[in-house]
Amino acid sequence: MTCDEPTDLKVAIIGAGFGGLGAAIQLRQRGVENFAVFDKAGGVGGTWWVNRYPGCACDVPSRLYSFSFAPNPDWTRRYAPRAEIQAYLEALVRQYRLNDRIRLRTEITRAAWDEQQRRWHLCDASGRQWRAHVLVAALGGLSRPAWPDIPGLGDFAGEVVHSQQWQEDLKLSERRVAVVGTGASAVQLIPHVARQAKRLDVYQRTPNWIIPRPDRAIGPRWRALYRRLPWLQKLARFGIWAVSETRVPAFLLSNRLAAGHRLLAHWHRRRQIDAPDLAEQMRPDYDIGCKRVLLANDYYPVFNQEHVELVTGGIDRIEPDAVVDADGRRRATDVLVLATGFKATDPVPEGLIIGRNGQDLAATWQAGPQAYKGTTVSGFPNLFMLLGPNTALGHNSVVMMIESQIRYLLEAMDHMDRRGVETLEVRAGAQQQWNAMLARRHRHSVWNTGGCRSWYLHPESGRNTTIWPGYTLGFRWRLRRFDPERYLVTGSA
Repeated sequence: MTCDEPTDLKVAIIGAGFGGLGAAIQLRQRGVENFAVFDKAGGVGGTWWVNRYPGCACDVPSRLYSFSFAPNPDWTRRYAPRAEIQAYLEALVRQYRLNDRIRLRTEITRAAWDEQQRRWHLCDASGRQWRAHVLVAALGGLSRPAWPDIPGLGDFAGEVVHSQQWQEDLKLSERRVAVVGTGASAVQLIPHVARQAKRLDVYQRTPNWIIPRPDRAIGPRWRALYRRLPWLQKLARFGIWAVSETRVPAFLLSNRLAAGHRLLAHWHRRRQIDAPDLAEQMRPDYDIGCKRVLLANDYYPVFNQEHVELVTGGIDRIEPDAVVDADGRRRATDVLVLATGFKATDPVPEGLIIGRNGQDLAATWQAGPQAYKGTTVSGFPNLFMLLGPNTALGHNSVVMMIESQIRYLLEAMDHMDRRGVETLEVRAGAQQQWNAMLARRHRHSVWNTGGCRSWYLHPESGRNTTIWPGYTLGFRWRLRRFDPERYLVTGSA
């Protein structure tokens, strides 16, 4: 496809989720107006626009799951449902007048670095083209659904839906439903599916650590109080953050420090599941925190119902009208729900971001994503990533990580403007040193030694390419200033 004559931008942002919108707001507050935000979806919100399965909600307290510079006193629950998070982001678009800078239903299919022009060239699926000095990739680590490789999946004659692509008009009443997966999305949607389905089979590969979800409504009086006294909301936010940070030593130093959460999880499971043998089937045999710890109050009781069955032996194949387990038992199925997660260790599609000398970022990351400070990548000048490699968390809110990265991005742009710099590219040595530090910190962490297989680890290299091994405060400190000595600088005036 031939692209049209490009439109010039100072900054192009791919993704209209938390990262992309946060960057857009901060750019506008800095006086930068020549930018655009691109998203292939029909609305803003990123994962909170796309994921519409029943029960979808955040497992980070609402007070933390919002920008520090744009607090929301109107959360109605301690753990916000999907619709409220999306509404919060839509309100930010209105508040900061971003509508004229956001290009929805615009899928960027290729962003390639032009060495001669020292610009990024972007082309969308319709052939429109833009040219940008700086490219911000705010794709998100949970943007690409992972489809399981199960024999016969393509031959299934009934309806197949991935949790990330839920059809709001999907009919489950009086139908036989099979859910594959028991992770974070599954524990939220399964109780809702069980209330509708004639029969529900849940295929569990690995049990998860599940603790009670301390959710509750936030009444109108509290919301009014937060509006009148913003400092009170900040105090509540700080308290939640501080308590969350205390979990880090259990991940990095010794899992014995998680004994309280482990006992809570065992008590929660035994209390909610009637049959002791079933409770044992759902008992994890790896260290707590090795995989994502889940929060749920209504998941375990589902399996006390007669029309629900837990299948733990694995799936051998899928037939046009049934799922056959590893023991050869055939279960008739009308609807197949795949709650199988995302390509967190393979977040960038092939051919999307092309750097210096034609390097494809997806190919460069074939053995696992890596970057400098989770934000810049050697060989890709003027590219800044939000929620890049090793910026996800197992204990706190990633919005805090995004804010640290946005501040780093803005300081880098300030440096470029002050010095008349055309390109910034992180030195390969600096990137290697950063990733060597990550490897040392991960070596004895629960994510590497806890005895589980998780989406945190790259399937080929075995490296943890996902989680930040430390405190959010530590990450913020490391990104507190832009460090030009770590970069190759070209084209300075």
